[in-house]
Amino acid sequence: MSKSIVVIGSSNIDFIMKMDHLPAQDETVTGAVFMQTFGGKGANQAVAAGRAGGDVTFVNCVGDDPYVERMLAGFQESGVKTNTIYHETGISSGTALVMIGEGGHNYLSVAPGANGWLTPERIDAVRDLIADAAYVLMQFEIPPESIARALDIAAEEDVPVVWNYAPANSFDISQLSKVSIVVANEPEASKLTGVTVTDIASAKDAAHKLRDLGVDTAIITLGNAGSVVATVETSDRVHIPAFPVEPVDTTAAGDTYCGCLVVALAEGKPLVEAVRFASAGGALCVQRMGAQPSIPWRKEIDTFLKAYSSI
Repeated sequence: MSKSIVVIGSSNIDFIMKMDHLPAQDETVTGAVFMQTFGGKGANQAVAAGRAGGDVTFVNCVGDDPYVERMLAGFQESGVKTNTIYHETGISSGTALVMIGEGGHNYLSVAPGANGWLTPERIDAVRDLIADAAYVLMQFEIPPESIARALDIAAEEDVPVVWNYAPANSFDISQLSKVSIVVANEPEASKLTGVTVTDIASAKDAAHKLRDLGVDTAIITLGNAGSVVATVETSDRVHIPAFPVEPVDTTAAGDTYCGCLVVALAEGKPLVEAVRFASAGGALCVQRMGAQPSIPWRKEIDTFLKAYSSI
């Protein structure tokens, strides 16, 4: 049985400012610390899956800026196959400006750049790769028509799709019937379902609504309140607690969670165990600065889970 994972999504060059508080409108905050790293939800999830021990191929599109070579080298060092990353000329790669303030909370602004060139035709070109995969993992930072094409191919090839509904863009809700697992945080789940998610109880309601919309499994992430899971096998909506850690920077925590989740599922772990594995990856991530620099390796995750085995 295949254990391979195909991540289809975005990559970005991140420019990060860490400051003691996030600015209000028209406010200038000085004394920040600057970092240049790499991110993008697709890239972060591919790196997370690669570092967690997965057999990962990344389907992506980059520009012709001077950062690309170093970005690709970083993917490869993390165990990610890069032979399906397309190169565009005359356009920059995706770019993100990130401001991080108190408690690790952040403001982000993203210029999609070459991510917008990951077209349905390029998804068609990797059909055989999708067909041979154990799981396809996607987000929402590439064109919606490309997401739709990937969902169609995966459904035709009977390959399960894990879709992280982030960022929360509009789409044809009927497509959810082609998704095996949806992962969404509070605001994303609220937009998807119309249920305002503020706590565990409302997350359970939203997870149930997602099931009604055709998703086999719904996972609502609640930050330090953990995760709520609802599956097709049972009407139960299970709450899985988070690990008690002090966040430094929440950037890429959700992406790390998703990448680790898919690795655990591809390895055949039961869903609740896979969610705990994903939560451990996210807990390690939030204790570090940056997107990809903060993503943990498998040995770290396994060690962390042993230390917190009683939770």
